Amino acid sequence: MKVYIVGIGMGSEKNMTAEAVEAVEKADVLIGAKRMLEPFRHMEKQFFEEYKSAEIVRYIETCGCKNVAVLMSGDCGFFSGAKKLSELLTNVETEFISGISSPVYFLSKLKKDWSDCHFVSLHGKSGNVVRSVCSHEKTFFLLGGDVAAADICKKLYEYGKGDILLYIGENLGYENEKITIGKAHELIGYCADGLSVMLAENPDFERFIPCGIDDESFVRGKVPMTKKEIRANVVAGLKIGKNDVCWDIGCGTGSVSVEMAVQCGKGTVYAIDKNPEAIGLTIENSRKFGCDNIIVVEGDAAEKVEELPVPDCVFVGGSGGEMERIIGAVLTKNSNIRLTVTAVSLETLSECIRIFDKYGLVPDITQLAVTRTRKIGGHTMMSAENPIFIIKRK
Repeated sequence: MKVYIVGIGMGSEKNMTAEAVEAVEKADVLIGAKRMLEPFRHMEKQFFEEYKSAEIVRYIETCGCKNVAVLMSGDCGFFSGAKKLSELLTNVETEFISGISSPVYFLSKLKKDWSDCHFVSLHGKSGNVVRSVCSHEKTFFLLGGDVAAADICKKLYEYGKGDILLYIGENLGYENEKITIGKAHELIGYCADGLSVMLAENPDFERFIPCGIDDESFVRGKVPMTKKEIRANVVAGLKIGKNDVCWDIGCGTGSVSVEMAVQCGKGTVYAIDKNPEAIGLTIENSRKFGCDNIIVVEGDAAEKVEELPVPDCVFVGGSGGEMERIIGAVLTKNSNIRLTVTAVSLETLSECIRIFDKYGLVPDITQLAVTRTRKIGGHTMMSAENPIFIIKRK
């Protein structure tokens, strides 16, 4: 037996490669979702309507056919179930047949280069829409499930990106194919078909990953804010990965949350604070910097961390007097956590060292004293900030 896992492009025979057509013709049975099988119903073959990998494998193992073709939309290498299926077919010879993926087809229709696209699949799952658009010139969204084109338009508008130019493609490759072009704020009420894709163009995208953002760039209030030199040191020391889950405990204005969020563009930052003003400021700053991957949590951190997903790294900028309880909860969630705490007073430093010792953590302690210049008359004077202790787990 041989199983061909066939990328059939947009779903019609005219968009299939010659190799894909040949594999379908020689197959004794065609397997796939209903939409995948419809164009081939005229053929005198067996058909098995199924999209779940486990059920497909179970059928293949008992069907007794010599040649089997499993039909996948687009290309087998672009957000496809082909990889999972092939891994389950351990005792069967398999071959991937490439197809035309939706971005290749859609951007060709738009006469645009797709080699510099950032790809985000929202097919049955959520994603960081605004952060992706802010950090890339072109972002291609594969839509489906609970996320519609209008949802993306609304979110971009809410984060101050209403002028982003969008291209929506519906029913690509079919007779009722449709392409709509407009700005995000113009398409908020647009109702697109479920089989849709979208391209966002942002000529003002971030050309570098921001680090040590100027303090004046943030919306400020009366709550404390970690200054840019300290913030840059803390975020760099946490070694944040693009898919990481981060906690910012005692988030204040949300300045550290924002810098975490731009580092983990595909991940999530949980910003926690019990001060309502701090919560409001963090929300404002997350929107100002296009960080829809920040989830703001209001309440006592020692209680709220119990409810949060397992973190990869944690910053404690303010503990509300419950540092030991917070660190204990963090270590229960992830014993290998990358952890950093900042302290202004010697008492907080001493408490942090004691807690690290209690849990067998080796501290790496740095004192950072920042001095900035300011003009007074014709003279440039030095103005010192309070020294800060940065306690990082080795």
